[in-house]
Amino acid sequence: MTASAPTPDARDGFWVRLIYIVSAVLAAAVAFLILGPRPAGLEGALDVSALPTVNASLNGLCAVLLVAAVFMVKQGRLEAHRKLMLAAFATSAAFLVSYVIYHFFKAGPKPYTGAYRGVYLAILLSHIVLAAVALPLQLLTLYRGWRDQRAQHRKLARLTFPLWLYVSVTGVVVYVMLY
Repeated sequence: MTASAPTPDARDGFWVRLIYIVSAVLAAAVAFLILGPRPAGLEGALDVSALPTVNASLNGLCAVLLVAAVFMVKQGRLEAHRKLMLAAFATSAAFLVSYVIYHFFKAGPKPYTGAYRGVYLAILLSHIVLAAVALPLQLLTLYRGWRDQRAQHRKLARLTFPLWLYVSVTGVVVYVMLY
């Protein structure tokens, strides 16, 4: 009998469904925080003015970690790749927490006042849409790697990496254009 790669089992279905549910709930929560009504008295209750800089820094760090992780896997350094990807995921999670805190205490997004409104809106719209798409892909790719389902992990990573990198880089670009 020859050894083969692990195959998905019944647990995969549960975790994949959970990933999609968590992703949908997070996307809806972020949309509600930005667009929905907020309780009176929250705006200004906490000074969150430094968080856009923190968020841009986290996005930039995530981009660097992603590129370094891909370099490591191409060098065959799988343990370094794993650690860098977990760090990139942790950085993205920290960004999401910081972003939610910022928008909880600050009403709406800052309006763009520069000369390149069309370019800004195109970057912002693609950033928002691809961030929502990237989240479940990130979680699925992480899950497949964690379960050592390498073929599925590689296939997903080929799609997830450029989306995640684009979202990280355009997060910094949006910050630079706004501030």
